[in-house]
Amino acid sequence: MTPREPIKRILALTRSQWDVPSARRGVRESFAKVLDCRTPKLGAEVYASAPEEKVFFHTCKSRACPSCGNRGTLLWQREQWVTLPDVPFVGIVLTMPDVFWPIFKDHRDLQQDLTALGAAAIPQWAKDRFGVALFVTAIQHTFGGRLNHNPHLHMLVSAGGLRMTKSEWVPSLRFHREEIMNLWRLAVTSYLESALRKGLLSLPSASRMSTELIRDQAQRSWNIQVTAQMSKKHFLGYAGRYIRRLPVAQRRILSVSAEEVVYESKVTRTKTHAVESCTPAEFVEKLAQHIPDRYRNSMRYFGLLAPRTKATTRNVVFCLLGQQKRPKPKREPWAHSIRKQFGTDPLSDSKGCRMQWVSSLKPRLVAQTEAHGRVIDFPRDQGTRSAPGCAFNVPRCVGFASQEA
Repeated sequence: MTPREPIKRILALTRSQWDVPSARRGVRESFAKVLDCRTPKLGAEVYASAPEEKVFFHTCKSRACPSCGNRGTLLWQREQWVTLPDVPFVGIVLTMPDVFWPIFKDHRDLQQDLTALGAAAIPQWAKDRFGVALFVTAIQHTFGGRLNHNPHLHMLVSAGGLRMTKSEWVPSLRFHREEIMNLWRLAVTSYLESALRKGLLSLPSASRMSTELIRDQAQRSWNIQVTAQMSKKHFLGYAGRYIRRLPVAQRRILSVSAEEVVYESKVTRTKTHAVESCTPAEFVEKLAQHIPDRYRNSMRYFGLLAPRTKATTRNVVFCLLGQQKRPKPKREPWAHSIRKQFGTDPLSDSKGCRMQWVSSLKPRLVAQTEAHGRVIDFPRDQGTRSAPGCAFNVPRCVGFASQEA
């Protein structure tokens, strides 16, 4: 744990608060993975050259981990770059009144259906208005600038669409904010009314919810944002800000102590930043409400990107646009990724010699290694091989590696 990892320090200080049976399973597992990331608990890979040896600890791959989440975002962007055609895109933000926020916070099973509601509204509007199908990516966002629970959707859609009846690509559509807002508002309020009738709203936060309140909110205007058209590159950068990440960047955590966490929050209305403070336990509680449950996707695909139709419609779209399909990119090796992003080669020793893989260390054996300060004191796994001229009793450096290494 380094001073540049304030999230790990906060989680270590508050483990007795979040690592308890009463906490959600997804929260406990995600936070535990973050603490174990790049530590002996996850095992390691050993690389060596004649003069040196390095141990690279495995990473956790958790969406709550700042470093692993960033790498996951980069991999997602590479895959989407070859999947999507070179057409403009539009971002649509679907929000709801704040009186509904506590309902979805306490009923996480209902909150998971918001992406389906938003994805049903926009493609239905495009089909009714223009008779076209769109590329649709729905990203569920649960936090506001001050780490409060504010469920809303970022809908990323193609600026044009495929008209199935005539097998033609319509290059540009005019997205009507008021019409989309009406469909989204109808979908959410109808869904809540149905949940209320079926008795699914049973927690204290839902005690003030009534049919009259829901219908009152159905009469007011909701805040819907529609961005200008953007390129595919800008689209992927925009989407990457909202996936596989915690609600606060580590650079915005100014100081951490056993009594206080000072961080920088964002005031959305004025588009400024404010400095706030709270206890570590309160800070972790704010983070925990935004951790998704197990097997819940942070993004879903609909329309021309739906898994069931993607294989057939993708060929049609690329053909109509006169563009060549790109092959799926190969998984990028962790060392190559680090070299490309940070400009340093992790597999070069201090003298510039290339290091070779020597062995894999199991989590328990890595703990022994850290305790004894050497590698040779325990038996190697089957299939282990040594680099020519490798010495195991030389000073070691510690780094990190992906589990695919």
